[in-house]
Amino acid sequence: MSVDELERERAAKPAGMGLTGWLRWCWRTLTSMKTALILLFLFALASVPGSLIPQRSVEPDKVALVYKDSPALAEWYDRFQLFDVFTSVWFAAIYLLLFTSLIGCIIPRTATYLRELRRKPPAAPRNLTRLPHSASFDGDLTVTEAARRLRKLRFRVETGDGWVAAEKGYLRETGNLLFHIALLGVLVAVGFGSLYGYRGNVLVAEGDGFANTVAAYDRFIPGPQVSAESLEPFSFEMTDFQATYQVEGEKRGQELDYSAFLKVTDAPGAAPRDYELKVNEPLEVDGTQTYLIGHGYAPVFRVTDAKGHVAFEGPVPCIIADKPTLTSDCVVKVPDAQPTPLGFLMRFLPTSVPLTDGSYASAFPGAIQPGVQVLGAFSGDLGMRSGEPRSVYELAPPELMKKLKPLVMGKDVPAPLAPGQTLDLPDGAGKLEFVEVKEWMTLQIAYDPGRLPALLAASTATVAIVLSLVIRRRRVWVRVKDGTVDVGGLTRTEGSAAGFAEEFDDIVKVLAAGDKDER
Repeated sequence: MSVDELERERAAKPAGMGLTGWLRWCWRTLTSMKTALILLFLFALASVPGSLIPQRSVEPDKVALVYKDSPALAEWYDRFQLFDVFTSVWFAAIYLLLFTSLIGCIIPRTATYLRELRRKPPAAPRNLTRLPHSASFDGDLTVTEAARRLRKLRFRVETGDGWVAAEKGYLRETGNLLFHIALLGVLVAVGFGSLYGYRGNVLVAEGDGFANTVAAYDRFIPGPQVSAESLEPFSFEMTDFQATYQVEGEKRGQELDYSAFLKVTDAPGAAPRDYELKVNEPLEVDGTQTYLIGHGYAPVFRVTDAKGHVAFEGPVPCIIADKPTLTSDCVVKVPDAQPTPLGFLMRFLPTSVPLTDGSYASAFPGAIQPGVQVLGAFSGDLGMRSGEPRSVYELAPPELMKKLKPLVMGKDVPAPLAPGQTLDLPDGAGKLEFVEVKEWMTLQIAYDPGRLPALLAASTATVAIVLSLVIRRRRVWVRVKDGTVDVGGLTRTEGSAAGFAEEFDDIVKVLAAGDKDER
């Protein structure tokens, strides 16, 4: 084969798409309506794990419980960022792709919509009887009068030599376009809230308080544009916590309601006000909302060391081990005990009852007969000064601490301590006193400046989708010749021909009836 033939064969082969072609293809695919709908579905689907799996930003205590009960499963959850769904990389990727796709859909649709608004209704066809809807009648109707009557029916009208063209239903496209713009507005509002908003979690026991500062949070997640000075300077104290439960029937023990009673100071120097904080009824101070999301027990302990000094006294929030009965596991760490630090593993039973095997359990979630089982007392290094992070619900590794002798001689399971009772520790290590029962609440405190814009955008999207579904795009033509009036009509919306038939009949009646019937 000659050189010329090779060149001709090479020239005959179709050229590849190239980088520009592939980029154009990717952009068209991403900005297609089909892709936008798929991404919208994925966005909704990606939110499901955030509802089914406890999130660190909302329920850190439940996340800790998953790690305790199923550490292998918790590790996989964490690996795929399922404890932090709404801040995960994959959720952000779907969010950004959907954002880009909507912009790519809206821009060309807006240009098309503006051209449609400027376009005049097309001239009447020659034979109106061939249209899906048609009618004829004799009368002295003129083109000018027909145009006036159609305008009165809110049609956009164009006239010509012996004919009238009318069209309406443009609000359908308006609603369709407004719906996509509103969806984009929701995404913008969410992004704005993420930049300038913050949220955090805090646990507060009865008698304790909270001031809205970064240091007071147990977990604080600020937006990139949030600083310590951005927080509203309010504070409150929890004076009481009340929970009610079902006491009879098959649902005995089911939680009915719970409330926290607060003394709220809206700003430094302001007079305190009373507020009852309930589920789904947040406390709001200058746009910052405080939600009640959970509660549990915080028994108060007093630990006296071997030298007779009170080394620890205060409420200890316990993690819930059994939700139906609120049986809770408690850990008390006493690093200031002398001569060696002390640690305790305990179980709190809100309504303690003995079982036939000699053990104890809680029969009801309310604190009717509270008791505390001391499962183990330890002395040694608590590991609190090692610099390694440790959970407040776990003691140091066994190699660092020594378990004291059995606390109750001759029994495998220690009897629960009642409020006011004291337990002497073995080997003269001191004593442990169960003082009283308090309760704790977990709160989510959030400031989201995009909340109201998102609500407005979502409301607009709802109205817009109703417009796009209800309104039909339709056209009507009228031809007047030698005392005969021909009327034809069609709808440009699929599936709405039956609904337009009745409206077309009404239009014909208006055109044929004259001013007398119109009045």
